[in-house]
Amino acid sequence: MNLIRKQNTWYPSIMDDFFNANWNFDVPNYSHSLPAVNIKEADKEFTLQIASPGLTKEDFEVSFEDNVLSIEVVKKNDAKENNNDFTRFEFDYNSFKRSFTIPESVEINKIDASYLNGILNINLPKKKEAQPVPKKLIKIN
Repeated sequence: MNLIRKQNTWYPSIMDDFFNANWNFDVPNYSHSLPAVNIKEADKEFTLQIASPGLTKEDFEVSFEDNVLSIEVVKKNDAKENNNDFTRFEFDYNSFKRSFTIPESVEINKIDASYLNGILNINLPKKKEAQPVPKKLIKIN
């Protein structure tokens, strides 16, 4: 009994089964393993938000070297041992590494990160010299 009807009418069923078969290969698929990232610039800081649900803060390694901020997750797929009760198992958290070139205006010693509700937030405060100078009103004599 199939729960999902096949939608592909271009290929006969045997061809569809051939191309969509799992073939029991455990090859990582890196084409869609990079998480989405939001980058926001404010007057006093840059903020990176990385969507990464299903992970814990211990899974991340955030490092800074030669003006490059790197976010890395090395995740082993241990869930395959416990998937005997499933007809189909698609939950998979792949490893990834994202790197960003950081401008010279960032105060490197004050970079901090937090992980909450599946989003890794990295705050990159700007140096005082790089922050905009507030408007000053000059009194006319």
